[in-house]
Amino acid sequence: MTFQISAISIYNKDGEIRTVPFQTGKLNIITGDYRRGKSAILDIVDYCLASDDYVIRGAALRNFVHVFALTVEKDDQQLFIARPAPTGKAATATTLCIMSQAHGAPPPARTELSFSTPLDVAKRVLSRFAGIDQTVQLPVARSARQIAPSVRHALFFCLQEQNEVANPDLLFHGQTEEYHRPALRAMLPYFLGAVDPERAQREHQLKLLKRQLTEAQTTLVTTRDFRPASGTAAALHSEAVEASLINPVTAGGLLAEGEIIDRLRQAVAAAEPEARGPSSDDPLSGLADDRRGLRQAYANTRMRISNLKNIAREKDDFLGQVREQHARLATLGLLPRPSAEEQEPARQCPVCGAVAPEPDQTARIIRQDLVRLDAEMATIGDATPDINALISEEENALADLRGALARNQEQIDVLSAGQRVASQDDPRHRAAVVQGRISLFLETMARQAEAPPVDDRREDLAAQIAEFEELLGSTVQDDRLSSFLSLVNLKIQAKAVALDLEHKEDPIRLDPRALTVVADTRRGPVRMSQMGSGQNYLGYHVATMLSLHEWFTEQDSPVPRFLILDQPSQAGFPDETRDGGFGSARATLLNLYRTIQQSLNTLQGSFQVIVMEHADLDEEPFRSAVQDRWRRSNGGALIPQHWITDDNTD
Repeated sequence: MTFQISAISIYNKDGEIRTVPFQTGKLNIITGDYRRGKSAILDIVDYCLASDDYVIRGAALRNFVHVFALTVEKDDQQLFIARPAPTGKAATATTLCIMSQAHGAPPPARTELSFSTPLDVAKRVLSRFAGIDQTVQLPVARSARQIAPSVRHALFFCLQEQNEVANPDLLFHGQTEEYHRPALRAMLPYFLGAVDPERAQREHQLKLLKRQLTEAQTTLVTTRDFRPASGTAAALHSEAVEASLINPVTAGGLLAEGEIIDRLRQAVAAAEPEARGPSSDDPLSGLADDRRGLRQAYANTRMRISNLKNIAREKDDFLGQVREQHARLATLGLLPRPSAEEQEPARQCPVCGAVAPEPDQTARIIRQDLVRLDAEMATIGDATPDINALISEEENALADLRGALARNQEQIDVLSAGQRVASQDDPRHRAAVVQGRISLFLETMARQAEAPPVDDRREDLAAQIAEFEELLGSTVQDDRLSSFLSLVNLKIQAKAVALDLEHKEDPIRLDPRALTVVADTRRGPVRMSQMGSGQNYLGYHVATMLSLHEWFTEQDSPVPRFLILDQPSQAGFPDETRDGGFGSARATLLNLYRTIQQSLNTLQGSFQVIVMEHADLDEEPFRSAVQDRWRRSNGGALIPQHWITDDNTD
């Protein structure tokens, strides 16, 4: 079970609190006029659930609200999350206040709030509260990196802003952001329950192995035949003779390996031609410097990876020993842990249960050790995802450095060839270029002599790739995803019929790649954007979100159990609908709410829908679901009127 929303709260500069309560497991509607703060409910939820940006909009909210807060609950647990408005020139607030409360407790006073939880830590805390396993690493298409699921990813399926809820071109919250779409495609199978975490890790390792194989082939090509008397050395010797840097050998003379290298060193040391520019103008020198820096960074990164893996191994060994000690101390439960109310050492014998006249020092020491070992296991266990994430980051950086080294060598080769052609008509320039190439060759040769020989790992890498491909050859995960999606599609189809949407007679499916709804017709597939009519766009949005949440609940997925819809009626249903106006449009809107209520009834309190509306209907289920009416006629609004003053100097 994951969480639902029981209230949102706002604080003004004087610490006064305005709270909007919600019922969990039910339909909650806030209806009212324009510019009364309804849309801010979604923004406050988004902001308090660790948004990277300050998503709060509206002058009144930005000017007169100093703290935004959210109360969430699951089972008998309640969490209070508060986040201040940014101050000064800060773009957003980077610390939050997260407090565990007794079930039903009201928001604490402003003086009790301590904003000490960093944003990244808050994301992890909220993700754990939602039940998300952050040790899972999911591959992202066209990227060597992996991402861990978080509460931020779960919100893709929980929020529908006013410009999203009936948008023909997007289906999920945040889908317009370019960097969100790959994450959405990776997260949908995970939250549907189709992802095997072990398989995801293998896919990532396979991707890295293929990159390593490509880089190993490149490395072997660049280091091949780098012996003193190699063809490269002989060719450079010939160029040095042609550039008049060294004298030609006598006719018929053959040079030994060492003699060629000595003559190349003489060519480098020869007097520079007068017309040659300063060495700083030689691009080959710059590339050589870059290569030295890349090699140093590569060595440092490999060292960091080795150190992190050693830390992980030592942590696992230590954790195993701690668990073994804990198991020995807690054997058979002979020493039950004292309750929080116990102030004195236990006088009860851990074996027979009799009350001893004096506190048992041995029992007290064992209990203290159990508490200490519990804390050590919790601390070490919490560090595991962070260490794994660091190793993954460093391995990605190492792969990037391999690619950079390969590109650097290509640039050197291309530039060398280009300069050779360009300098044919300028003997002095040509001599300078030849000296630069010989210098680079000698430096690389010396480095190769000092460095350990390059192992040909291609065969080993190819074997590992084949092994991973065999392990991943099974289509179990793809079959699971297809199976789960087909069941979700049946739910969408049923709701399309209930809402009387276009293509309700055709098979309807959720496309996890295009991130849209598609109707399969005899004329071919028809995407949601091609269906026409705002009623269809709205209907398929609501049908898809309700169907996904039904599936999430049935599968106990860690997606928060709420859906927020901002003004699904849009501007076509003003408050005149209370007088029975707008005929079929009014009936369509009422049918939408009946469909929402049907999903809530099916899930029996495990799911919550919050709607901000302009419309106000007298029929059920709308009438009973209205929590408040924020209208100018009754003075209702999110921000109390007396908060809004002309004095905004604070």
